[in-house]
Amino acid sequence: MLSFQPRALFLSLLLFLTAANALHFYLDANEKKCFIEELPTDTVVEAHYRALEWSDKTQSYGINDELGITVDVEELDTNHVVTKTRGPSDGRFTFTSHVAGDHLICISTNYTSWFSSTHIRFYLDIAVGTTKGDYEKDRSHIATLANKIRDLNIKLEEVRREQQYQREREASFRDLSEATNSKAVWYSIVQIGVLILTCTWQLRHLRRFFSDRKLQ
Repeated sequence: MLSFQPRALFLSLLLFLTAANALHFYLDANEKKCFIEELPTDTVVEAHYRALEWSDKTQSYGINDELGITVDVEELDTNHVVTKTRGPSDGRFTFTSHVAGDHLICISTNYTSWFSSTHIRFYLDIAVGTTKGDYEKDRSHIATLANKIRDLNIKLEEVRREQQYQREREASFRDLSEATNSKAVWYSIVQIGVLILTCTWQLRHLRRFFSDRKLQ
């Protein structure tokens, strides 16, 4: 059974009363700090944490890549473990409350040696989101918008293909029209040439005919 100290309870009350739900505290190696968060039913909770380990060499707090953080969330009324996550020294965790009531959030490190004297400064920022129903509704609304956008993209693609087809047809019709006009011009030139030749032949024939008539 998890337990929490008076100092941790004070931190939890401070966290509950703070509108921003952000705090920092100090954590020793092999120590577990717990606090209580009262949540409604089906509420999404997102938290970001950052653990800085004290370095005797630099005499300051800094990031240690070997430091791991374990987060346990439990319903106090039912002792049901909501989530148990392990992450790096700088990370996030998310869970959804299944029942209304107090939830115990406990934080510990991956250090197992009882002789370790490491000190850790722990920053925690908790954001209590909308209810799960609202979240599902928003996600459904987003999915609907995504489907509409996809349909619009498909229609735009169809319009683009239709425009491309029309441009190809216009180009083919233009080429056909130019070819037809070229043939019509050459046909007119041939007709004019034939007409000129015919007229020339008729004139010569008439001149020869009248010349023969005068001689007789």
